[in-house]
Amino acid sequence: MNQNTYDAIVVGTGISGGWAAKELTEKGLKTLVLDRGRMVKHGEYPTATKQMWEFPYAGRATAEELERQETAARTGYAITQATKHWFVDDTEFPYTEVNRFDWIRGYHVGGRSIMWGRQSYRWSPMDFEANAKDGIAVDWPIRYEDLAPWYDHVENFIGVSGQNEGFAQLPDGKFLPPMEMNCVEKHFKQAVADKLGRQMTIGRVAHLTAPLAHSPQRGTCQYRNMCIRGCPFGAYFSSNSSTLPAAEKTGNMTLRPNSIVYEIIYDDKQQRATGVRVMDAETRQTTDYFAKVIFLCASTFGTTHILLSSTSSRFPNGFGNDSGELGCNIMDHQLDVGARAMVDGFEDKYYTGRRPNGIYIPRYRNVGKDKRDYLRGFGYQGGASRGGWTGLMLDETLGKDLKERAAQPGPWYMGIGGFGEILPYHENRVTLDRSRKDKFGMPVLSFDATLKQNELAMRKDMANDAAEMLEAAGYRNVRTYDRPTGVGLGIHEMGTARMGRDPKTSVLDKHNRMHACKNVYITDGSCMTSAACQNPSLTYMALTARAANHAVEELKRMNI
Repeated sequence: MNQNTYDAIVVGTGISGGWAAKELTEKGLKTLVLDRGRMVKHGEYPTATKQMWEFPYAGRATAEELERQETAARTGYAITQATKHWFVDDTEFPYTEVNRFDWIRGYHVGGRSIMWGRQSYRWSPMDFEANAKDGIAVDWPIRYEDLAPWYDHVENFIGVSGQNEGFAQLPDGKFLPPMEMNCVEKHFKQAVADKLGRQMTIGRVAHLTAPLAHSPQRGTCQYRNMCIRGCPFGAYFSSNSSTLPAAEKTGNMTLRPNSIVYEIIYDDKQQRATGVRVMDAETRQTTDYFAKVIFLCASTFGTTHILLSSTSSRFPNGFGNDSGELGCNIMDHQLDVGARAMVDGFEDKYYTGRRPNGIYIPRYRNVGKDKRDYLRGFGYQGGASRGGWTGLMLDETLGKDLKERAAQPGPWYMGIGGFGEILPYHENRVTLDRSRKDKFGMPVLSFDATLKQNELAMRKDMANDAAEMLEAAGYRNVRTYDRPTGVGLGIHEMGTARMGRDPKTSVLDKHNRMHACKNVYITDGSCMTSAACQNPSLTYMALTARAANHAVEELKRMNI
């Protein structure tokens, strides 16, 4: 037991797990960091510098690969020879669906911090007040002011490129120089402001556009737009390039990959968690590890799986589940709705590089005097670009004429797609399906979550407003789209172990600490009380840094 005892244990190495590791080790805690997947060190990204002609099958995945990674493939997500190694094999790790649920996973050190979209937005005061104002679910136990200094702390470390704009619904931050909009995007921004009074900015993205003195291992963005392969330059934030190296530098981190945490160990007499039970993914041997404080950062459903599996006489319905809310209130962001148009008048203009970022239109519905027949709202992401040589793949031109045509850029297009809030519904939930097992013999998760009337009503505006803005800019062939979708495709799953003021209706308190067990903290997406419409990862990071600070202070006071 002494050999396996640490000050802290962190489960998971993704967006929040990496931050927990960094903060706890830098504050002096000997910390064991566990990840169920294989080791991936910064720079060990096998396809990061390969050209497309170096891959078999012109880079396309085989039929067998698409079958084994069915969830990611059916969504249109990029399962290719360049990216397939980052995604879970669904035949080895299945799940069940009462209604369609797209669960995109990556089991490796760094988790989805390698594959994430890197859009990094602060939530606003109205986002933390929304549940109380609307009488929905439960009130957030914190407000924007509680998190603002931690947003500062996180942005200063990870490096976020963006433009301060003074938008009330999208607070400014500590930004590196912004990436530049192209000429059509600048035109579109001015048109929607002048004609519709709507605001637009360049995306706020966790890419270095200038050096960071505290992270010399990271270089600035090279505008390759091959980020999903892993960045050998460390230009975008990932656990592998940023937080885990910082934790390792302290000498206080022990990192164990291939370590599947499947149970929280609880001591009835002490009324606290004493450690975690782990299966080695290579040998299948089990080992217990012990610590004074435990941070669960295994991703929303990874953490929920561990908690639901950790039953005892004290917690017969899952660890910390006194409220009955564990596994409930699944949220995500709804998308796959928007519009696209052709743009005339800029044929003599082009751009350089492949910018790994787009534009952002912050929420304007149900803001101020605007009132709709649904609650909350949506933002847009998108951008403008010119068609390239791929448009000639079916062209009958050959030889010299084809080469000349391929050298000419195609027409300009502008597209915007909505990201809409999904409300927290108790009946949108995940449970254990003990009738099916994964490759390690563990029960799988079963999802039952759908969009409700509020979300469906919002989608109409998401499509119509997109067309309205493109038409206001004078673009032609405006076409809306609203593809059938479920929950999960936003890859922003949240809510299954929510924060709240009352232990009877929530799992966590205002410090992300479990109401029912004071030495367990949860700071991944499962902690979220509502979803807003902004990408949530920056908020996970800020909550994690804040919670780690609280845990260390509680340890100093001997309250844990």
